Amino acid sequence: MTTDFWSGREQVDTSPKVADEVKTTTCYMCACRCGIKVHLLNGQIRYIQGNRDHPVNKGVLCGKGSAGIMTQHSPARLTRPLRRKGPRGSGEFEEISWDEALATASDWLGRIRASDPRRLAFFTGRDQSQALTGWWATQFGTPNYAAHGGFCSVNVAAAGLYTLGASFWEFGEPDWEQTRYLLMFGVAEDHDSNPIKIGLGHLKTAGQAKFVSVNPVKTGYSAIADEWIGIRPGTDGLFVLALVHELLRAGKVDLDYLAMTSNAPWLVISDEGKGEDGLFARGEDGEALVWDQAGERLASATDPAARPALTGTRPLPDGRQGETVFSLLARRYLDPAYGPDAVAERCGVPAATIRRIAAELAHAAFDQAITVHQPWTDWRGKQHQTVTGRPVAMHLMRGISAHSNGFQTVRAVHVLQLLLGAVETPGSFRFKPPYPKATPPPLRPAGKPGDVTPGQPLKGPPLGFPMGPEDLVIDADGNPLRLDKAFSWEAPLAAHGMMHTVIRNAWAGDPYPVDTLFMYMANMAWNSSMNTRGVIEMLTDTDDSGEYVIPRIIYSDAYSSVMVAYADLILPDTTDLERHDCISLLDRPICEAEAAADAIRWPVVEPDRDVRGFQSVLCDLGARLNLPGFVNADGSQKYADYADYIVNHERKPGIGPLMGFRGDGSDIGRGSPHPEQLERYVDNGGFCVSHIPQEAQFYKPWNMAYQDWAVNLGLFDSPQPYLFNLYVEPMRRFQRAAEGHGDRQPPEHLRARVQTTMDPLPIWYPPFEDDAVDTETFPVHALTQRPMAMYHSWGTQNAWLRQIHGHNPLFVPTGIWEANGFAEGDWARVTSAP
Repeated sequence: MTTDFWSGREQVDTSPKVADEVKTTTCYMCACRCGIKVHLLNGQIRYIQGNRDHPVNKGVLCGKGSAGIMTQHSPARLTRPLRRKGPRGSGEFEEISWDEALATASDWLGRIRASDPRRLAFFTGRDQSQALTGWWATQFGTPNYAAHGGFCSVNVAAAGLYTLGASFWEFGEPDWEQTRYLLMFGVAEDHDSNPIKIGLGHLKTAGQAKFVSVNPVKTGYSAIADEWIGIRPGTDGLFVLALVHELLRAGKVDLDYLAMTSNAPWLVISDEGKGEDGLFARGEDGEALVWDQAGERLASATDPAARPALTGTRPLPDGRQGETVFSLLARRYLDPAYGPDAVAERCGVPAATIRRIAAELAHAAFDQAITVHQPWTDWRGKQHQTVTGRPVAMHLMRGISAHSNGFQTVRAVHVLQLLLGAVETPGSFRFKPPYPKATPPPLRPAGKPGDVTPGQPLKGPPLGFPMGPEDLVIDADGNPLRLDKAFSWEAPLAAHGMMHTVIRNAWAGDPYPVDTLFMYMANMAWNSSMNTRGVIEMLTDTDDSGEYVIPRIIYSDAYSSVMVAYADLILPDTTDLERHDCISLLDRPICEAEAAADAIRWPVVEPDRDVRGFQSVLCDLGARLNLPGFVNADGSQKYADYADYIVNHERKPGIGPLMGFRGDGSDIGRGSPHPEQLERYVDNGGFCVSHIPQEAQFYKPWNMAYQDWAVNLGLFDSPQPYLFNLYVEPMRRFQRAAEGHGDRQPPEHLRARVQTTMDPLPIWYPPFEDDAVDTETFPVHALTQRPMAMYHSWGTQNAWLRQIHGHNPLFVPTGIWEANGFAEGDWARVTSAP
C-alpha cells in the first residue's frame, strides 16, 4: 500500500484566525506589572503578547507573562465559596452562597471589632492593592496588618527610606542610558525581569558600560556580567565597606555633592556616656547645626548663606563638642579593619579585586563624569547652570535583604553611592515618583496603648517608620502589641511588618491569642515559612477542649493551595484577567525616573465561576461591618465594588487611586472623580503617563522645579525638600536606649543586640543565623534563587511554567562535585541544621 505524502497538505490551515479582538491590560504574573495585549477569539483567550506602547516593558514579555493564559485555564481555580465541614487539611468542604459566606465572615469579624479589634490578624501577599487593604485594616481598628514585603524586601525598603528617602526596585532604577558602570548585588531573575533585561540589553549592545554582578552563584544576570564576583553569602556589607575604605583612602569622594545633598556636615554631639551623646547638635529652633566656614560660626543646616564644613570638631554653645558626620564616617571606615586585606578571606574576594573594583568605580564616577547643561534652582534658592553626573549605577534586591544583616548592608551600599555622588544624577541611580519622600516618611505606626478601641478605627496606619523608642508599638512593660512583633524591640524598624511570623505567633498566643486569621494571597504554609510541616501542625493543633488553637481562618485566593486546605471559610477570588485592579501612586505604581505612571487591570473576560474579586469583597464587608469610609451617611454601602472604589474614592480632596483622566477627563494628578475614568484608561492601553519637565529631571529632593511639579501632580501638598542621611539619628536613639538612657529601654536579652546593630553609621556583623549553626558539621550555604520563569508560588499551578522547570537540580561547587565523585543526574541527600 502506498501513501501520497502530500495528500494532506491542502487540509492544513496555515493561517488560522488567531483572534477577533485584542484587549490591553496589565500582567499579573509577577510584580513587574508589564503591559500586555490579550488576544481573544470568540470571547476566549488565545494568546498574550507584550504591549509595545507600555512604559514598563515596551513590548518585551517573559515566559511568565506569556504563560498567563494558563493561569486563566488552570484546573486549580476555585469556583464557589466554601465552608469547611471536615477537619482542617481533610479537603472536606461544602459549597455555600456568597450571601452565606459574607454573612459568616461579617458575623465573625463584627464580634471581634466590637470586643477587641486586635484579635483580627489581617495579612496579604503580593496582592498589589495595599492602599486599600491597609486602609481597610485601619478602619476596622486592628494593628495586626502587613503584607508580603515584610518577608521579601523590608531590609531593602527600610534601609533606603531611612537613608535616601527611596530605595531600589519600585522606588528607583539605574540610569540605563547614561551609566558607565553598573554594580548589581544579589538580584534573582524573577524580580523586575523585563526592565532589567531591557536595560542590560542596552548596556551590552551599546558597549558603553561595565556590568559587575556580586552574587554567590553565577546564574541569570551574573552569567552575562562582564565580571562576576562570587561573594560568600552574607558578607556583601563587608565587601562594600572595603570599597568605601579604598575610596576614602584615595580621596575619591564627591565632597561638594555631600555638602549639598546630605547631612555629612551636621554636627554630632560628642559627650561620652551622657544622654545626648551621638545625637545632632541643634539650635533653639530645633534645626541641626553646621559650622559655617565663610562666617566662622555655628549656623542652621538650612541657612542658605552658610558654607558648611565637612570635617572637624567644633565647640557648642553649652560647652560640649560637635563633630561632623563626615569626620565620624571617615574615621570609622579608614580603620584598617575595613581594608581589603582584612576582609578578603571572610568575603571570599581577593584583596586585589576589591582594590581594582574601587578604582574602577572612582574612574567611572570622576574621570567619566557627565555634564548636562540644564539650569535648575535648588531648595535654598541658589541657581545652577549645569547638572553633574557620576555615571555609576547600583541595583540590589532580595539576595541581600534575606540576611539578618541586610538592613545595614543596604545602608552601606547607599553610603557608597553617596560618596561617589551617584544618586539622582545623570548616569546613576535615579528615583521614580512618588519617591523621593522625606527620610523617613512622616508616618508612625499605630497600635500603641490607646490606639485600639472597640468599634472604632485605629488611630493611624498600622505600618510606619519609628523615629525612636517612643514610636514602638509596645506596652508599658515593653511587650509587643502586634501579633507579628513588628515595631517592638525584636524588630524596631520593620516598616512592612513581619508577615512570616504570623502563623507561629497566632498558634503560640504570643504575645496574645487571636480569634481570626484573615489572609489574602498569603500562602504562608507553603512559601513563606521555611517550615511547611510545622506550620500545618500549628494550623491543626487543638487545645484541651478539642477546639483549634487558632479558632478561625478566612482565606481568599483564586486557586486552591495549602492555605485553602487548612482554612475554615474560603472566599474565591477572580483571576487577574477577570477583575479590576489599580496599580496606584498611593501604592506601588509603574513610574520611571522621567515620568509618573499608573495603570489598571480590567476584566478582559468574564468569570465562568461563582467568584468575586477580593477587593470588591472588602468593600462589601466594610459596609456590612459599618466601617467608616465604606458606608454613606445613611448607612448604605458606599462602593458597589472595587471599580467603583477606584473611580470615586478620595484619600484627600482631589486625590484618588488613579492620577489620570480626572475632573472633566483632562486633569492629571489632582481633580474630582471622573465617572468614565476607567474607560479612558482602557482606551489608553490601560495606563497613564505624566512626564517630568526637563528642568526637574535630576536632583529631585532639592530641585524646586521637581518639587513644584510633584505638588501639582498631588504627590505632596507642599514642597518637601530634604537631605540624605549618611548618619541616621533615629537609630542612635534606639542605641542610646540600649545604653541605658531614656524611659523606654530594651529587655536585657535584647539589649546587646540593639546596641550593636542599631548603629547610625552602617556596620557589618555576621548574620545571626551563623551563630546557630555548627560550621564544622554544616560548612556550606544552600541558596534558593528562583529562575526567571517562576515567581513565588504563583507558578506552581501553571502547566506551561512547570514544563519549563520540570526538574529542580542542585548545583554544587566544583570542589564538592569532585570530592563526592558526582556525575550529571546523580541524586544526593542534603541536610541542614535543625
